[in-house]
Amino acid sequence: MELGPTTPQPAAFYDGGLPPGDPRPDLRAKIMLERVEKESGGLARESFRMLRRIAYQDEEYGEILVPADLDTFDTDLTSVPALLTWLVPKTGAHLPAALLHDGMVGRRDYVATGYPPDADPIDRVAADLVFRRAMRDSYIPLIRRWLVWSAVTLGTIRHGSDGWSRAQHLRYQVTALGTLLLVAVLGAIATLDLFDVVAWLPWMGADRGFVVELAGGLAGAIVIPLVLGLAWGRFAIAGAMTGIALAVLLHVTVLLLAVTGLYQVAERVARRTPVAGLVLIGLVLAASLVWTVLLVGTSG
Repeated sequence: MELGPTTPQPAAFYDGGLPPGDPRPDLRAKIMLERVEKESGGLARESFRMLRRIAYQDEEYGEILVPADLDTFDTDLTSVPALLTWLVPKTGAHLPAALLHDGMVGRRDYVATGYPPDADPIDRVAADLVFRRAMRDSYIPLIRRWLVWSAVTLGTIRHGSDGWSRAQHLRYQVTALGTLLLVAVLGAIATLDLFDVVAWLPWMGADRGFVVELAGGLAGAIVIPLVLGLAWGRFAIAGAMTGIALAVLLHVTVLLLAVTGLYQVAERVARRTPVAGLVLIGLVLAASLVWTVLLVGTSG
């Protein structure tokens, strides 16, 4: 459950000012960004520099001021794979919370005040929780902010957090990867079961009718990840939500992945050999035309 108030507290965000000045709680947060490009693998990678700091009054850690250094800090806004931006866009109402999170986990020397100087620093797991509360204070709806927090938790499991032993980190990684792979495999089997190619899943079965099997598959897509999420330990909620999202959105994601892959292949061919790209486009158009004519003809 959420700690503290459950209603948004928009005043928790305020102007962080410019160093060496102090934050201004009497002024609203100002998101001022400068677009920059960095070379990565021979390609230009887009990122942004913050021109002004953001301050956030967290109910547990007090005032958090980011970034620590305006000159060296850069961000890609909301770190979401391009395949999933239809669900969580790169920018929007959640942007202040995303910048706050980047400022906390991007560097270890961020400025955090409002709690005793000798207190333990905010580790990555705690920063993820701050991010979730900050999304609440940005009016992000409940389900979406918990989904985004679950996705961010996957990043934490991948990179690790302060205080984790190597064995503990490996256990979290293996558990997350193993359960998500199992959910994906069960999703593929459920698809085959739905069309009576196999009859391996008892919650779907055979000869139950398409609608009944579809309902059984949807129920399994919720219950199975919910149970598997328990293996994630302290991240059980994130594991359950990630697994359910994967199971429910598996077919949409695979379809988008296939379309994106075809587009990327076409772009690479067209960039390297423009003539071959034009030929490829022509073949696709011709094949589509022929196939449409054949289908229309046979339907008559």
